[in-house]
Amino acid sequence: MTAPARGGPRVAVIGDGKMGRTIVQLAPERGLTVCAMIGARANDGGRGINRAALNGADVVVEFTEPSAAAANVEATIRAGVPIVCGTTGWYDDLPRLRELAIAMNGALFTAPNFSVGVALFARTAERAARALAPITTFDAHIVETHHAAKKDAPSGTAAMLRDRMQSALERDVPVTSVRTGSVPGTHEVIFDAPFEQIRLTHEARDRRVFADGALLAARWLIGRTGAFGMNDLLDSLPT
Repeated sequence: MTAPARGGPRVAVIGDGKMGRTIVQLAPERGLTVCAMIGARANDGGRGINRAALNGADVVVEFTEPSAAAANVEATIRAGVPIVCGTTGWYDDLPRLRELAIAMNGALFTAPNFSVGVALFARTAERAARALAPITTFDAHIVETHHAAKKDAPSGTAAMLRDRMQSALERDVPVTSVRTGSVPGTHEVIFDAPFEQIRLTHEARDRRVFADGALLAARWLIGRTGAFGMNDLLDSLPT
């Protein structure tokens, strides 16, 4: 799929699933022109990604499958275009591809969740965990719920929350994953003591929240080089 330029940054979308289609629908509202959309049929193992296929894109947004993401990211970096990747479940390859982006003077932005609210939620959960670390009567637990079709468990967001909380608490934080219905994504952080409980919840009501955050990251990434995540984006926003 190609589209004529309408002004504003040009974005190519890799992935024609629900998230990819949502990105295409929302991009014009955010001042970006969708110049290409590459689906799975046209892209076996990243071989469909090159400068010509990206059609003059200033930035790429990728939402596909864990088995496809690493090849898509590598091909985009080698094509010399900044990429925002929202696929999770492939992060064993992430250190290598961060190094590749830096070595090629490219740009890679990854996040397990592109909701700005989730990024702030994670900071809140980490600070709460750090405050409660000396109080051993509080146990910590994460419960994450997603739609039945989600392939990875725990979710990338839950894994990120777990890692940050474990570092703050200096003890294990178990994760319970629930896959049911069409839930876009709910994450609960629970601190439980014998006589009281603290519960923090982030609930995504619409998958457009992830598309909106990915497009915000895409605009931010243009003109930058290096490997980035949501903390970098948040830290750059005016306070």
